[in-house]
Amino acid sequence: MSTTTTQAARRLAELGPRARICGLYDSMGAPFYQDLATYDDPETRALTALVRTAPGPVLDLAAGAGRFTLPLLAAGRDVTALDLSADMLTLLRSELVKAPASMRDRCTIVQGDMSHFTLGRRFPHILLGTTSLSLLDKNGRTSLYRSVLAHLAEGGQFVLTALERGHSAGPAETALRVTGFSGTVYDFYEHWPAGADSRSVTLLPADPPHDDSPVTVCADRVAVLDLRELQDELTEAGLVVTSRTPLSPPGERHHVTILTTGAS
Repeated sequence: MSTTTTQAARRLAELGPRARICGLYDSMGAPFYQDLATYDDPETRALTALVRTAPGPVLDLAAGAGRFTLPLLAAGRDVTALDLSADMLTLLRSELVKAPASMRDRCTIVQGDMSHFTLGRRFPHILLGTTSLSLLDKNGRTSLYRSVLAHLAEGGQFVLTALERGHSAGPAETALRVTGFSGTVYDFYEHWPAGADSRSVTLLPADPPHDDSPVTVCADRVAVLDLRELQDELTEAGLVVTSRTPLSPPGERHHVTILTTGAS
């Protein structure tokens, strides 16, 4: 969990003991994450497009509440959704209940660690999006690559997303006001100094009640992986990068790249 600074710190100071700090993926933070999840964005469209190039089932690692799983199911694919968080998978199940039976029947949900899993089958497509790789340390990433190779079908592809800071100019902290599906308005703060190896994110309701009731504040520190070092890791693990797809226009603070890899 992160320490917060500047604008985010001032908001927390204003809340005082009312603030209930949680992570983005635990039981308190998961509903916030789900409320802000988007199923029609450049990353989701790019990943689903890559999967369409070949038939076969998909393994969605760190699937969460189904940001990629649900669109893939809607497109007619069989999907195994793996995530460590029981809270996030509960949200996925709640979305599947509202979906047609044909979608539910094609989804297998597995609670497990993406850095070490054994499913007893191979997949032509394995996905790891939303920069989830940055949640693992070096040892965890090495173990993940080993598990991926053990589950990748011959000629299959492992597709993952990497995030870098797109430019060195600009403030260390940015603030963004966003509206969730529920209509709740949130303030999102990101503290990411140029050259830092991690970034701190803080999310809280923009207009909490003016009383003494608790206010949930999601706060996390997320590692930042250098794209060149990441490609070296993949190569050392036995995965060759076959394509790099930049998703961010030049000059944006977040520079997102999709890497498509296969067994070397």
